[in-house]
Amino acid sequence: MDAPPPPSVPPEVTAAPPAEAAADDLAPAAGSLSTWELVPLVASLMALNALAIDIMLPALSHIASEFAITNPNDRQLVVVAYVLGFGTPQLVYGPLSDRVGRRGVVLVSLVGYAVAGAACAMVGSFEALLAMRFVQGVFAAGCRVVAIAVVRDVFQGRGMARIMSLVMTVFMVIPILAPSLGQAVLFVAPWEWCFYVLAIAGALIFGWVYFRLAETLPAEQRSPAGLKNTLGAYLAVVRNRTSAGYTLAGGIIFASLFAYVSASEQIFREVFEVGDAFALYFAAVALALSVSNFLNSRLVERFGMRRLSHLAVLGFTLTSGLLYALTFLKGDHLSLFLPLFTLCFAFFGAIGANFNAMAMEPLGHVAGTASAAYGFMTTTLAGVIGGLIARSYDGTTIPLVRGLFVLGLVCLGLVLFTERGRLFGADGPAERA
Repeated sequence: MDAPPPPSVPPEVTAAPPAEAAADDLAPAAGSLSTWELVPLVASLMALNALAIDIMLPALSHIASEFAITNPNDRQLVVVAYVLGFGTPQLVYGPLSDRVGRRGVVLVSLVGYAVAGAACAMVGSFEALLAMRFVQGVFAAGCRVVAIAVVRDVFQGRGMARIMSLVMTVFMVIPILAPSLGQAVLFVAPWEWCFYVLAIAGALIFGWVYFRLAETLPAEQRSPAGLKNTLGAYLAVVRNRTSAGYTLAGGIIFASLFAYVSASEQIFREVFEVGDAFALYFAAVALALSVSNFLNSRLVERFGMRRLSHLAVLGFTLTSGLLYALTFLKGDHLSLFLPLFTLCFAFFGAIGANFNAMAMEPLGHVAGTASAAYGFMTTTLAGVIGGLIARSYDGTTIPLVRGLFVLGLVCLGLVLFTERGRLFGADGPAERA
């Protein structure tokens, strides 16, 4: 039987030209989906990445036991290998999706993600598991790049920031639920089934994309082929002060998330001895992130991306500095760590979507490339730095909270450089569109 053609673009949801676009930026510029189906679909594509990391966390001790891992910090490599695979390929997927369109790239990526997930469950050694995790990260990168490029195809400015915040609100349901899902799987099945769940999730989202998502990049708007054009697109990212600055700042601040995720199981299980309740504590931090993203989606059009994100960077830096000082003086106490650490990541939730929108706003003509550059920095750079912070775990939370404080300071410095020393400025005309 012939495969059904890609869904067409119904006229009732096709946006007007820019000069006539709706003021609320809620009408998709292309695609057969309403905004309220597009948001969960994009969130699901991005959530495959979070699911691939977070469902593993309760299983890391089981994996370490299965493969007789002697260095307890080596279990973190199950996360780190995936993140490293996820980072660099985005630099290929971005220009590729600008050249051939979004739809084909994301469908191939979903197939690879599902197959690699199943392969992870069938390996016979820890080294083979790490290799397949790397491969799974490579394919997950395509899902992430296309997801954000689709949003930029459809929205711009504060409208994009608002939609990305809604996407992140839905997306953050996965970190809230995934460790509990992983723990539930372990109650009834061996750790390999955590990877089979990833394969099933990839297959289900493949069906959703195949039957519901139209191409959002018209052929006449695609970038011409060639290495020169690809390099030119990346040079456009580097040469634009706003795009380059917020892309680098995003990479720095996202390292705090990777550091936390990589070391979270050891911190909650070993430092605070919470046992299987680890998933609940992990969910509490993820819930703070989700609520923060939702609030940002409600406030960004009123107050602007710069004001909200600059305030959040200051709050993150001050709160992490306070937590570091108190932990250094008083030692590790869950009653001290959890509320201040959760507050840190509540501030973090108002940074990512706004930084992303500001970095991509000047580069709508190469949205896939801009998405890839931002994704590379917020995964490869963030993964390497965050992994180094997590690997410094010494049985206390000091390396983690110290790392968060330093990352906050560096991020704040990059924002000041990008904004030429001024914070809380108004968004530019294009970004208000």
